[in-house]
Amino acid sequence: MIAAAGLRKTFGATLVLEDVTLDVPAGQCLAVLGPNGTGKTTLLRILATLARPSAGTLRIDGVDAVREPDAVRARIGMVAHGSHVYEDLTALENLRFWAAMGGLDASPARLHERLQAVELDTVADERARTFSAGMKRRLGLARVTLGRPRLLLLDEPFNGLDRRGQKWLGEFLLAFKAGGGAIVLATHGFASALAVADRAAILLGGRIALDRAAAGLERDALHRLYDDLIEAER
Repeated sequence: MIAAAGLRKTFGATLVLEDVTLDVPAGQCLAVLGPNGTGKTTLLRILATLARPSAGTLRIDGVDAVREPDAVRARIGMVAHGSHVYEDLTALENLRFWAAMGGLDASPARLHERLQAVELDTVADERARTFSAGMKRRLGLARVTLGRPRLLLLDEPFNGLDRRGQKWLGEFLLAFKAGGGAIVLATHGFASALAVADRAAILLGGRIALDRAAAGLERDALHRLYDDLIEAER
């Protein structure tokens, strides 16, 4: 689903990403870990075609995403850090607005189906400002899945969620993978990331310092690797 090679990003004289290579097949999840300022959000924005790399190649679902970004955007759903919902609109009104803006199916059946998928169908007519952080995160997921994306890009998706919300989100992401979708999530949450990820990559100083299978990788072991790599970077 994602084939990225030698991605580089600079802002003026500032180097943000250097020689980032990733391979994320359909049905798998990559967790990108790293401290603030290391380039995680910039990487997600490049994968979402919201930012253009300064160098390197990127193919999404077999399409050159650098040369043909419009051709792949319909296949991508991104939930950035934060809720990004319209507080004064109901859950249903939020979805109806997003569907209309995106030229997507805005039929009542489709909108209610998406709300049911994120377990918000019983509060469809309640305003988003009354929702908890977890409920707003669910509404954001309902929005990005309106267009039936094959790739989900998530920035700190577990932040602000209680244990129940984290469990629900983990189950949602596992189901998305089981349906053939690919996921890249940037997070500080080691335990939550390992619960859904097939691979864990540590991004330090704009470079991939570690990329390995998550199977059999314990949270404490990953923490030790993370701490050792940060110490070596100093």
